[in-house]
Amino acid sequence: MADDFPRDRPHIHLRNNGVQEAYRRPNQKIDPPPLPARDRAAHAAALTQSIGQAIEGARQQIAARDAQLSVGTPGFYLEIDLPASERVALDQLADRRQHMELVSIHEPDQPGAPITASVFVPQRAEAYYLRKVEAYRDVDTDRGRPRNEPLVSRIETVRLATARSLFTDDANLFPQAADEQVWWEVWLRDGRRESFEKIAQALNITLRPHAVKFPERVVMLALASAAVLDRLVRHSDVVAELRRAKDTPSFFMGLGGAEQRAWSAELLERVTPPDTDVAVCLLDSGVRRTHPLIEPALAADDWHTVKPAWGSDDTPAWRGHGTRMAGVGLYGDLVPVLAGGDPVPLPFRLESVRILPPEEELNDPELYGAITAEAIARAELQAPHRRRAIALAVTSANPARGRPSSWSASIDQLCFEEEQRRLIILSAGNIGDDLMPDDHLTRNDLEAVDDPAQAWNALTVGAFTEKVDIIDAAFAGYTPIAPAGELSPRSRTSVVWDRQWPVKPDVVFEGGNLAHDGALAGEPIDDLQILTTFYRPDQRHFTTIGDTSGATAHAARMAGQILSARPGLWPETVRALIVHSAEWTSAMRARIDACNGTKGQIQPLVRRYGYGVPDLGRALLSTVNDLTLIVEDELQPFQREGSAAAKTRDMKLHRLPWPKEQLAALGAAHVELRATLSYFIEPNPGERGWTRRHRYASHGLRFRVKSATDSVDEFRARINQAARDEEEGAPAGGGEDWLLGTFRDRGSLHSDFWSGSAADLAERDAIGVFPVGGWWKEKPYLERFDGLARYALIVTIRAPGSEVDIFTPVEAAVSIQTAIET
Repeated sequence: MADDFPRDRPHIHLRNNGVQEAYRRPNQKIDPPPLPARDRAAHAAALTQSIGQAIEGARQQIAARDAQLSVGTPGFYLEIDLPASERVALDQLADRRQHMELVSIHEPDQPGAPITASVFVPQRAEAYYLRKVEAYRDVDTDRGRPRNEPLVSRIETVRLATARSLFTDDANLFPQAADEQVWWEVWLRDGRRESFEKIAQALNITLRPHAVKFPERVVMLALASAAVLDRLVRHSDVVAELRRAKDTPSFFMGLGGAEQRAWSAELLERVTPPDTDVAVCLLDSGVRRTHPLIEPALAADDWHTVKPAWGSDDTPAWRGHGTRMAGVGLYGDLVPVLAGGDPVPLPFRLESVRILPPEEELNDPELYGAITAEAIARAELQAPHRRRAIALAVTSANPARGRPSSWSASIDQLCFEEEQRRLIILSAGNIGDDLMPDDHLTRNDLEAVDDPAQAWNALTVGAFTEKVDIIDAAFAGYTPIAPAGELSPRSRTSVVWDRQWPVKPDVVFEGGNLAHDGALAGEPIDDLQILTTFYRPDQRHFTTIGDTSGATAHAARMAGQILSARPGLWPETVRALIVHSAEWTSAMRARIDACNGTKGQIQPLVRRYGYGVPDLGRALLSTVNDLTLIVEDELQPFQREGSAAAKTRDMKLHRLPWPKEQLAALGAAHVELRATLSYFIEPNPGERGWTRRHRYASHGLRFRVKSATDSVDEFRARINQAARDEEEGAPAGGGEDWLLGTFRDRGSLHSDFWSGSAADLAERDAIGVFPVGGWWKEKPYLERFDGLARYALIVTIRAPGSEVDIFTPVEAAVSIQTAIET
């Protein structure tokens, strides 16, 4: 009854609401973990021997260098083993004053195996580790401990490194034959691209022209054998790490569809072309512009390709995938649109950039981070002031369990660029194997999200389904694999990812279902798919699409609708609204409720479903008993004074104009609070252990909500404690009475849920947004410590089942405050 209020009130935008406060983490005495027990003399002797052998090998290697090949600072790479429990020593292995650099690490591949780090050592610093060991052996500190014990006792052994040592990808991908020519991702040390290109030419290494640049790395593609790369490593200082270049990305497309040209003609009479400078930009296989339902939204000037020889059109090589995406991106599922008879105004334009090659080039690897950047640049060059949502349903296998790749880091960088922040929407990828009902959710949980969908800043989309009705008589006896409201059978998840990586997918949209007859594996029959546009309108106008491609097109459409309806919002805010509007279906919610609040059981379910299914109405509008507040703000996370280490600087305290009188009147009535914080990080990839010093993210932000019993000063103290706990790796407080708790603090988008009494909520009238560490702070020499971090904060309170108007008093209070300020 009371929940039937019309959703007809725009969300309340709180402007100039945050109070900036100086913010410092209090100092705290930290008891270091115990060091490995060593026989001092024996350990020193063993290390002296292994380091000595490595140095002698390095001297011979340098002496044997070909002067025609050598580039850069003379030196060598060492491979250093540490016990897996001693990763804290990674940050101590290199010394910038000696121009030494930790370039890459290998995580243990089995229990008991060591962490292996690779360090570049200039020739002039060859004795660095020997001196450390000698002092450990011979000199005591004032406290009677061996000098350099925190470093030396944690080193197991040292050896001279090879190209194999710098390989950080799946070990099975390293070529078995030393002379086998394969494509590599070569991650270059900062400032060494010119030297790399010079030695590559001398070694007859074929290079792709594209490159992707990060704060400390440049990534290029090179065709070479492992033997040739060994020569490159021996003759230069250019390489930080090596990975295999992945083949052309793959994805899965629906088949078949009804031929109904008359439907298309009737719908076209109801379509109003877009009259706005907002667009959904598809990076895909191209789009068949001449399709009558696409042509009104896709101008010839907005029809691009990254390689002119390919053309901009869709082709049989990709089964018209881009055209299928375009149909859903513009109209959603065409079945209700065709059957509805209502006017269909198109609220945004379509842009298309072909990034996939013709059939004869399918097996040629590309640096897809660079290709993606070039594709976006083509659309932006044509319409530089246009607001757009960029959709990419092209993915590649990702065995890295959430770790960044060159492609995903490029996506993060494209989102973050300060001159032009971007809203990028990615498919989570699809399971390619045949599936049966018993495989369904188990396989979903075991199959990790594809590359580049681990990107922190992008909105990653998985697929769920409500499609369970099979009407076609040809499939009598078939049943759907997924029940209504569950994850689509082929959708990928982040359940098996390492804990520190973001929750992916962020949200799920309709991606269709599969059907089976008990004997054959699941099939994507038309009744359970999404109707869309076919790339050969001369043959037929409609086909189907499903899986996460269809879901990603749905998400792009919603993003375009929000950009059109709310033209002033930041990309971070649009991403936040999509996630904040999402709710778990009843099937998903039943699984979460069955956990009885046990966070360890809830977390894998969130990694399966994301935050649920978004709703455009909730994203755009509030109602009488369901109120949403929007904040767009910024703070400076860190600062540096003189030559001192960078420190945290600002936090923002947001006072919330709660309807206290109305909430107090509700007393013990059940109310709900949801908060979502969205910001973009600047990436710094490179496989160096993701330790404190080598973090991937430039910075992190967190939110905490004032409790009912906190004073404002107590609230500040609690924020400082939470930040200190996170920096020191201790369990962070502040989330005990929230559904997800500190599990929400992964990635760069954080959302959580609280429920309780209205009287309690009335006193929860402040939110603090504060920084935690990142490479901006830990690497002041990169001079990004004074960067600004902007963020969107979305807060909703709901009084379900209540007829009390909580919207109007907040609207009035905000209007009065705005009038006073102006």
